[in-house]
Amino acid sequence: MDRHGIRIPTATAPDRTAATAPATVPVGRVGAVRRAARPAERLCLTTGAALVLSGLVHLLVFAVDGGPWDGPVSWRKPFTFGLSFGLTLIAVTWVTSYLRIGARSRTVLLVVFAVDCVVEVAGITLQAWRHVPSHLNTTTPFDTAVAMALAVGGGVLVVVLTVFAAAAFRHRPDGPSGMPLALRAGFATLMVGLLSGAVMIARGVVLSRTGHQQAAYDSTAPLKPLHGVSLHAVLVLPALTWLLSRTAWSATAKRRVLRAAVGAYAVAVLGAGVWAALTW
Repeated sequence: MDRHGIRIPTATAPDRTAATAPATVPVGRVGAVRRAARPAERLCLTTGAALVLSGLVHLLVFAVDGGPWDGPVSWRKPFTFGLSFGLTLIAVTWVTSYLRIGARSRTVLLVVFAVDCVVEVAGITLQAWRHVPSHLNTTTPFDTAVAMALAVGGGVLVVVLTVFAAAAFRHRPDGPSGMPLALRAGFATLMVGLLSGAVMIARGVVLSRTGHQQAAYDSTAPLKPLHGVSLHAVLVLPALTWLLSRTAWSATAKRRVLRAAVGAYAVAVLGAGVWAALTW
């Protein structure tokens, strides 16, 4: 048994289909892959915790300093982005241990993802302390450089997470009963969040470059609920599955609870999408 309760098969006669099997990580090697990736995992988990702490610190800064909660210049941004990026980094580090993906590829992708998360939060935090907008801000050459770095970083996030999502759908993930459904639903919902974020940036850039700066900031509001709700299914659904695996409930009851959670999340995302369409 590995650390997730997966039964690792003992040596048997050679499988005749091995020569034609896809080039993925066999179930028996999952433990070895995870051990090989542990240094990167520790780095990512520590970085994620630091980002969460940074977000909480800025919540305290807001409590002391005050100021607006909404708008492009607010302590809300380093708080919410630090918390969100930190939790997402921790979640992705954990859930990708269930994916059938090469150890080296996973390590490289996780490190790139961690660095990108730090760059995103650092840029947003820097601009908050300078009391200027972080995204879509082309007021000065420095502000433009920060805004472009955040936009490019967003593109890197999309690429890395898309690779992980593809791995979740290409080969059945490992883990306790229900984890494949939780991971696939989580990554599919995450893709919705990434797409909505890309749409916000693209629309804002167009408005900003055509001289409608305030409209650029305002244009992101309708998609923010959809973006926020969609991002964390990849943490919530696998975490629920893991908790269910620790209960004494029957397999049928566990499946029903997980399917209800997936359905509820789908309804929430759909509702946020409808609201975005009506207020766009």
